[in-house]
Amino acid sequence: MPEEISPELFNHLVDLAALELTPEEGDYLRRQMNNQLQAIHELGAIPLDAELTAASHGISYSKEMSAQIRKDEWIPHPDPGKLLRQAPETDDGYIIVPEIPHEELD
Repeated sequence: MPEEISPELFNHLVDLAALELTPEEGDYLRRQMNNQLQAIHELGAIPLDAELTAASHGISYSKEMSAQIRKDEWIPHPDPGKLLRQAPETDDGYIIVPEIPHEELD
């Protein structure tokens, strides 16, 4: 099976991720990524019965076995001021966080 991740595609992905790899590291990583894709294709080729239910660790989770979904309820903190007093700096009820410096990458 031909490699899905060509050197050109791999180099493009490395540029997008702003990675610095030696040629040896790049070759190794590209080979490993292609090996992973090959394994995924091999697993995908295994025929499965359409009626087979999803399972985790060999145990099927039916609706009866699954835990109830909890309600999405907003529960306010009983003393928000106590939380804010622990913050190093606040402004009008908001926590001020330090500025994160940004650097331009080459």
